[in-house]
Amino acid sequence: MTCEIERKFLVHGFVPPVAATAQRVRQGYVAITEDGTEVRVRRASGHHTLTVKSGIGLTRVEVEREIGAADFDALWPATASARVEKDRYRITDGPHTIVVDVYDGALRGLCTAEVEFTSTEQARQYTPPGWVGEDITGVAGYLNRSLATHGIPPYEDNTRKDDHGR
Repeated sequence: MTCEIERKFLVHGFVPPVAATAQRVRQGYVAITEDGTEVRVRRASGHHTLTVKSGIGLTRVEVEREIGAADFDALWPATASARVEKDRYRITDGPHTIVVDVYDGALRGLCTAEVEFTSTEQARQYTPPGWVGEDITGVAGYLNRSLATHGIPPYEDNTRKDDHGR
């Protein structure tokens, strides 16, 4: 089993660094279950992936496999009601990489940052740079699957979930 240990933040007024190059990401959800499991396909920089994730919070199960363009194209129509498009930037922060997503379409105006870690202790000790905003790790409304199906959530409607989805 593969686990992803990640914190997620809102970002306000993001200006990409001069040297940063955007990667266009198209992502759609084939299936989303009530228990927090999702199956998604993604196209980014000519690569196509199929991913299964489960759980909500700091640590989640994630299994990702590269698929061919034909498989992506065959699955893409099944995602018509649950898609996100965004420009992705990777910014170095010491030993970490901050992945900044600037959303497009119905999510225009939303910008988030994610940082992956090798341990929960490392994640808890991490202090993001000043341009990174509120920590939204475990806030269900800001999961990409929720953004794809429900749009940008009103702040007061968000509930933070722990590492077990409670």
